[in-house]
Amino acid sequence: MLTSPNNPDGSVISREEIEELLELPCLVVLDEAYIEFYGDEHSFIQEVPKRQNLIVLRTFSKRAALAGLRVGYGVFPLRLIEYLWRMKQPYNVSVVAELAACAALSNPVYLEEVKNAIVMEREKMFKMMSSFSFLEPYKSQSNFILCRVTNGRAEELKSFLESDGIIVRYYNSPPELSGCIRVSVGLPEHTVRLKIVLMKYMEISGK
Repeated sequence: MLTSPNNPDGSVISREEIEELLELPCLVVLDEAYIEFYGDEHSFIQEVPKRQNLIVLRTFSKRAALAGLRVGYGVFPLRLIEYLWRMKQPYNVSVVAELAACAALSNPVYLEEVKNAIVMEREKMFKMMSSFSFLEPYKSQSNFILCRVTNGRAEELKSFLESDGIIVRYYNSPPELSGCIRVSVGLPEHTVRLKIVLMKYMEISGK
């Protein structure tokens, strides 16, 4: 089971590494929940018909912002469909979720515009966060940025941001993520607001 781009750091697995795994005698399930923010040209969906051991999973939760409806899809080798169909529960997607997914699919131009705006804003936010000496953001190919707090306590920064109306994800485990926060990419005004509050934090804490 692989995730690329990955959550929570937004990193990706190289095409060469995935292809090496596909040469092994095992089933590879590739979760591409965030692939649109990396680029559809990096997707392995087109590879599924050529291989017997690859499953690609996608979701409407991220790009189409339908997380609360829990609707997605998978692309499977034909030999597996018969068995998956036997296990499938009836009516496992609600009417509301189905309508929302169809509405998203009927407006690809809008979805592409929103995705492009998020990718552009992600790069601006990364550059902005990199300018603070107490932060070490990780390059991301998703719609969020993982950032290590290198000077001070991440939990303290998270609470300070929350007190000013900015909600971020804070990690105290596992050890590799301890001391990190994850910030979702939003509108340009959200990035500006984040910068203002980070500057305020820097002044107050003497970072």
